[in-house]
Amino acid sequence: MKNKHLFPWWAGYLLISPLRKLSLDPEIFLRQYIKEGMTVIDAGCAMGFFSIPAARIVGTGGKVLCVDLQERMLNVLKKRALKHEVEKQVIARKCSADWLMIDDFSGKADAAIAFGVVHEVPDEKAFLEDLSRALKPGGMLIMGEPKNPVPEIVFRENIIKAEASGFRVMSVEDKSSFRIALLSKK
Repeated sequence: MKNKHLFPWWAGYLLISPLRKLSLDPEIFLRQYIKEGMTVIDAGCAMGFFSIPAARIVGTGGKVLCVDLQERMLNVLKKRALKHEVEKQVIARKCSADWLMIDDFSGKADAAIAFGVVHEVPDEKAFLEDLSRALKPGGMLIMGEPKNPVPEIVFRENIIKAEASGFRVMSVEDKSSFRIALLSKK
């Protein structure tokens, strides 16, 4: 996807820092929504803060499609997947400037993660529509944004765009440093 502000690849190491788990442990958090055998899309996966735990959760019968615009982020993700012995569950894919390139997953994914990424894409609605097409009916979208730099109004506007893209709001949580919306495909 084209970027409004593309997070620099080298700063991706900050995203996988163990300190980040103090505010949100991805494995504990994802276990509420992701189960063994599922197919999950991590859109804007970076170096795999959510991807690696998701791959552990889905196990050998599941898949995690990890999509990012930056090849360097994906290269680190692939090395981390190998290190954590989940390389068979992880599919790393570079998207284009204006397309997630996930059409082959149309109607096949059980869940999608879009954490810290919706505010970076130039066309939030198109991004959310791509994810909606990929999800099965009833599939879950976990959309999260950091409070800084994403104001609440922008987060709320993106929830409205998600609803217009075929999602129904299940819940919205306001945490200390981020907001999370859980949405279900209609």
